[in-house]
Amino acid sequence: MIAWLILGALSGWIASRIMKRDEQMGAIANIVVGIIGAFIGGFLGTRLLGVDVTGLNITSILLSVLGAVILLAILGGIRK
Repeated sequence: MIAWLILGALSGWIASRIMKRDEQMGAIANIVVGIIGAFIGGFLGTRLLGVDVTGLNITSILLSVLGAVILLAILGGIRK
């Protein structure tokens, strides 16, 4: 549970910086986006690359950031 929060916070924050939404998002939003991004990244990673989000490691962080960026892009498209 703690690892999910740390992974979510880190990947959500990185994704919000990449998508230039860091000023709009707080810590809780970063964690939520990061955790949902981990699910999205894990789903895509297992389907396309054969890798999964397994804990606090580089692969999991990269997949989580990718999923969080995808989530933020979808949310940005819906808001416009």
